[in-house]
Amino acid sequence: MPESYRSVFDHPFLGHGFRPFFLMGALYSIITLLIWGGFFAGYGTPPSFMLDPISWHSHEMIFGFTMAIVAGFLLTAVANWTGSKPVRQIHLVGLCTLWLFGRVVMNVDLGLPATAVIAIEGAFIMTLALSLSMPLFKKWNKRSFVFLVLLSILFSCDMTFLITQDRTSLYIALMIIVAMISLIGGRVIPAFTVVAIHGRGEKAKQTPQEKLDVMAFLSLALIILVLMFIGQEGAILAVTAFISALIHAIRMRRYHTRRILGDPMILILHVGYGWVIVGLLLLGVTALNILPFSISLHAFTVGAIGSMTLGMMCRLALAHTGRNLNATKLTVLIFALLQCAAFMRVFGLVIAPDITEQWLIGSAMLWALCFFLYILIYVPILWKPDLDERVA
Repeated sequence: MPESYRSVFDHPFLGHGFRPFFLMGALYSIITLLIWGGFFAGYGTPPSFMLDPISWHSHEMIFGFTMAIVAGFLLTAVANWTGSKPVRQIHLVGLCTLWLFGRVVMNVDLGLPATAVIAIEGAFIMTLALSLSMPLFKKWNKRSFVFLVLLSILFSCDMTFLITQDRTSLYIALMIIVAMISLIGGRVIPAFTVVAIHGRGEKAKQTPQEKLDVMAFLSLALIILVLMFIGQEGAILAVTAFISALIHAIRMRRYHTRRILGDPMILILHVGYGWVIVGLLLLGVTALNILPFSISLHAFTVGAIGSMTLGMMCRLALAHTGRNLNATKLTVLIFALLQCAAFMRVFGLVIAPDITEQWLIGSAMLWALCFFLYILIYVPILWKPDLDERVA
């Protein structure tokens, strides 16, 4: 056996957080969306021993799928931001096991008391936050402490929802994820874009926008406060959402979007950020009861979260294994399929509300196909060592 494979824990797959968490997140999203689409098609119901079907779907897409991708990204990014060794091997296996235990107890009635289910489900986020806090505090990376705060709020939302089953906690959790997209997007999208433009031999510069970055984050924090204390309807939420959309749009104008239209690996991140703006605009509209609230929610989930997670899942898999950041035709296809799924779920209900169930089924099936193709393309990359034979 080669030296680098002396034990199962020494395998490259356990060398960096993005490898197992991206695979588990993709697999889990396929399973949950097939169950969800099958439910509307009349083939069984989602697990209902603890939550109603809509609450199960919402909870598992946020705290199951999305948290797996967030974990994979942050475990990778924090190691880079701090120059520390990544969480790997037994430590990484432990985190993956906690995430899996959470998914098991939320999907299978094991006869456990509700308190045990809640404790098992909540263990992952807090352990993840603790794992990230060690390198951040050791290197005193104050700029990234905000992610520990956001993870703590997500943990509180998860626990509050499972105890009260009030969906307001899920809406707040969703906006926390959107805030993460805004924070991370503001860091990486302009940087990645400028690097890509330079790679073509063209000139471009990254424009510092510290004030707009802060305003964008604070506008989302204000939306969270309005949702918490006022609710998802009313003029206050509408005005707050419209202002936040304007701030994010002004912020994006210096991201050189027009110059990367031919680069799918960068463009998908711009599209994901664009869906944040669309979601904020729709949130303002739905707060005025012009459209159903679920339309704005799915602009954030399928559109923004779907695009950003898929884009980063592809990019990190290539970049952190020493491969070129080139999108194959199949990668471009899955980006396009995701946009079709988002359009169907968000705007299909407006275009033809009389076939709402068909839109839901179609969107769910496209999402599942998209992530199935991701697994086919990227699992060999996630499984193998990087190209210069170091464990990623």
